[in-house]
Amino acid sequence: MSGVMPKFAVASMVMWMAPAAILYGFHHQLFPGVIQLSSSAQTLVSGFLAVISVNLVIGFYIYMALKETPAKEPQPDAAFLANAKASINRPISSQVGDDSQGKERWSRKNLRRVLF
Repeated sequence: MSGVMPKFAVASMVMWMAPAAILYGFHHQLFPGVIQLSSSAQTLVSGFLAVISVNLVIGFYIYMALKETPAKEPQPDAAFLANAKASINRPISSQVGDDSQGKERWSRKNLRRVLF
């Protein structure tokens, strides 16, 4: 996870610089063969190449993200595990009997009050 931010920063910079460099190169005829194109063709080709360069950078960034090794799986809290194991080992019959009878009496009393 520590390498995520530098990779993101580099990918973001390249996503801005690559299209700008392509557009600059076409505008100043730095690429070979650009002089033979009309101005509208130069604009179209440079625009398409700029868009393709951004998509290539995004694709490369996704590839790098998928190639990363997964982080170590988080471990549960030791106190939580101890409490969970203790609650599993408690006898169930005494807990259920007390709770269910208490709730049943309470609901019968309230039912009588409501009905009568």
